[in-house]
Amino acid sequence: MLEEMRLSRFAQSAAVLILVAHVALAAKKHSRPRPDAAVSASPVTLTPALVESGSPELIRVAGDYESVEGGWFGRKILFFRRPDRHAWYALAGVDVEAAAVPATLRITAHAADHSTRDLSQNIPIHPAHYVTGSLSVLPKFVEPGPEDKVLITAAVKAKEKAFAMSEANMGKEPLWSGRFLPPVKAQATASFGTRRMFNGKLASIHKGTDFRASVGTPVLAGNSGTVILAQPLYYEGNCVMVDHGLGLISISMHLSRIDVKPGQRVARGEHLGLSGATGRVTGPHLHWAIRWQGAMLDPTKLMRMNLDRLP
Repeated sequence: MLEEMRLSRFAQSAAVLILVAHVALAAKKHSRPRPDAAVSASPVTLTPALVESGSPELIRVAGDYESVEGGWFGRKILFFRRPDRHAWYALAGVDVEAAAVPATLRITAHAADHSTRDLSQNIPIHPAHYVTGSLSVLPKFVEPGPEDKVLITAAVKAKEKAFAMSEANMGKEPLWSGRFLPPVKAQATASFGTRRMFNGKLASIHKGTDFRASVGTPVLAGNSGTVILAQPLYYEGNCVMVDHGLGLISISMHLSRIDVKPGQRVARGEHLGLSGATGRVTGPHLHWAIRWQGAMLDPTKLMRMNLDRLP
């Protein structure tokens, strides 16, 4: 009898221990964060995640919204959507001269039921470390005379006209598609953002990437778009600008020959002209710049972005 009582008490204790273990396991299971918790909390992602001055950025807003609008650094962000993706996208960026302080990325999403969701957030802007260099050029490019100033004024007006044309025809969809290709088959230098002294007098910031291209090297369109400028300019030499839509422009400078005309549609990799040494140069090369609504972005970072299949 005593032995049976001991066995009964042991069974009861074991049952209690098993019950406690099940309760603890259930509590631990329910306390785990849901895998989609971070996504639900912040549907906005930036690529690259580390945002630096001069950095192009792919902005993604997850969700089946009717429309998404935004702004950054006083510039309007135009979002577009792909039919096979439950998200909105924008290709924007941070100007090379932007201060390394947090900047408010303003985003408003509009749902089908006419409700809105504020997805704005402060984005830390990190400094990009650029070097300083000195170059020697012809004196007229440092201290232009009266006749040269007339040419400079005409060049400025031509560029303003092209930029205004791009802003007036930004549309709702990008003209570019997929990854941006190098404009020439030549080595790119680490020249973007370099602080330069010309003849020891004129300080400037190099707002493009130089490619070591000899005279006569074919210059190609980095992506599809519309030619908005194709003419000689004072500092840029023979210059071609391609509007890629939504405020994004690529600029090819110092060409020896221009083979396209304003208004011409070009495909990615299509021939634009030949590289050369026109304008303010120290030797043959191609200067390739990327402009987003006035902000100058690092072309090498743009070429490294995988835009063939949006996430």
